[in-house]
Amino acid sequence: MLYAGFMSTVPPPFPTPQESVGHPESVGHPELLQLGTVLEPGEPCLRADAARNRARLLEAAARLVAERGADAVTMEAVAAEACVGKGTVFRRFGDRTGLLTALLDHSEKKFQAAFLAGPPPLGPGAPPVERLRAFGRAMLRRSTDELELQLAAEPGASRRFTSPPRRVLRHHVVMLLRQAVPEADCELLSHTLMGQLDPALIHHLTRQCGISLERLEDAWVDLVDRVTGTATGG
Repeated sequence: MLYAGFMSTVPPPFPTPQESVGHPESVGHPELLQLGTVLEPGEPCLRADAARNRARLLEAAARLVAERGADAVTMEAVAAEACVGKGTVFRRFGDRTGLLTALLDHSEKKFQAAFLAGPPPLGPGAPPVERLRAFGRAMLRRSTDELELQLAAEPGASRRFTSPPRRVLRHHVVMLLRQAVPEADCELLSHTLMGQLDPALIHHLTRQCGISLERLEDAWVDLVDRVTGTATGG
């Protein structure tokens, strides 16, 4: 299972800049996250029937998103669509955010696999600044494709910066920053960079301001180059 145990443990401290510079993959990532799975107490993995029921509920939720949009996905609506009791949906996913997060599970795992082990420049093998540029561009494209669902699954203010997927993404940005600008305050800079990839901001810029995805990607590359001191000027 991907990311087993992540949600109940504190990730190890980041290595110092001296430890990570020159060793592109020396900063260990937490294991990939299995999003949206709520295990029963004492149940190490889903039983076959529970897994089938979970898949059935997610299929019902996906149909609602496709037919009526993410706003139509409520615990009651999914229960009715799947012909089960509302309590079954709550037991499996906890709340609406947990259900919507589970719907994003597949693309989240694919994206994590791409930047952790995929081909460069998103994956290992490219210089850290190139990987940061590719990471932001890929995040922007993914968020644009899944914008309604990402907005609906956005955690509340108290969990926005501590949710497991957000921590994994920011951890990756910190690692690349420490390789590119080891003298900088990479922890705080990572929040600055991640802020430009926030789904709510992407929604505002693309849907309300009419800014193109291409312009957002160019702005991301410009920000990365300025933060890392690689901007050419002119």
